[in-house]
Amino acid sequence: MSQLLDAFRLEALPAHAEAFRSEVRGFLAEHLPAVAADVRARSWTGFDAAFSRKLAERGWVGLTLPKSCGGAGLDAFSRFVLVEELLCAGAPVAAHWIADRQSGPLILKFGSQAQQDFYLPRICAGQAFFCIGMSEPNSGSDLASVRSRAVPCEGGWRLNGRKIWTTNAQHAHYMIALVRTSGAPEDRQKGLSQFIIDLRQPGVNVRPIADLAGDSHFCEVTFDDVLLGPDALVGAEGSGWQQVNAELAFERSGPERFYSSVVLLDLWLQHLRRAGHSEAEASQLGAFISQLASLRCLSLALTAKLARGESPVIEAALVKDLGTEFEQSIPVAIAAAIGANPDAPVDAELYRTLAYLSQISPTFSLRGGTREILRGMIARGLGLR
Repeated sequence: MSQLLDAFRLEALPAHAEAFRSEVRGFLAEHLPAVAADVRARSWTGFDAAFSRKLAERGWVGLTLPKSCGGAGLDAFSRFVLVEELLCAGAPVAAHWIADRQSGPLILKFGSQAQQDFYLPRICAGQAFFCIGMSEPNSGSDLASVRSRAVPCEGGWRLNGRKIWTTNAQHAHYMIALVRTSGAPEDRQKGLSQFIIDLRQPGVNVRPIADLAGDSHFCEVTFDDVLLGPDALVGAEGSGWQQVNAELAFERSGPERFYSSVVLLDLWLQHLRRAGHSEAEASQLGAFISQLASLRCLSLALTAKLARGESPVIEAALVKDLGTEFEQSIPVAIAAAIGANPDAPVDAELYRTLAYLSQISPTFSLRGGTREILRGMIARGLGLR
């Protein structure tokens, strides 16, 4: 318990990161398309390759990657500021999001020199978009039970299997997939490896899945005798489980895990300023702000660990669990507040944004690991199981 608590020592953004914020805001003022709030609420599922490439031109895709491979060579605190500003503005970041957040750092840490030389400059230039191949049908969040299998063959590997809930696979160029290279699903974490898959290869089929809100960012991806070269293997064969856990620390620790409803919260605040507010509404708004401030402090503490080269897997699971609970509570509470005063006028933009978040927010505690899985990890980290 004391070790986990020590991980969340209070951290402040360094002066250089705060100074970077004004530069990001200036860029957004110039380049962010003027769209309605219900569109901006889709921020990190909003796909706009042209916008991502404008970010890349500024050096802000692959921000933390070394300059030698096309990155900006900035620290994790600068990336925290960039992510915070992009999400608060509702910028469409989905095109480069996965490659910037985790695929690039994963390749830098575990990939071969040839992989680094090929993929990292393309990621930083906004020319290589990635998706994540983890979840599978009938496995839920039991990632260790994956059945997709790559077997050695002449010239490399032959891959068969399926992945599901793969965000933006229909737009991505590449997938980093966790698959089995030895043993059976009963062997759990043993025998798992990661591969980079060119999604344009023969035998790869991508099927978009429409969600309740009418969007199609989820996909099912099938692999039928897909031939992978020997250079597709990331890291050592059989090391996939350790590598994917390092990757998930990047996925679960950032501000995107509690800012998913921030556009709605900001819109509601503007509504209260125009229309006036009750004591109950002011109290609810205060509760949201205090929770957001606390979550931000927790995430900054993890950012400091990432900046030191650490991999805070358990701590990231805790922040992700708390963060998704918070961002799911926002549309519920705002809907209740509006419903408590049915005669008060509410503009259509607020209604549309609330409707979207109400429909999509149940997924917040699924993506990146379900609440039940994360709480099991946290319990183990605390020595409770």
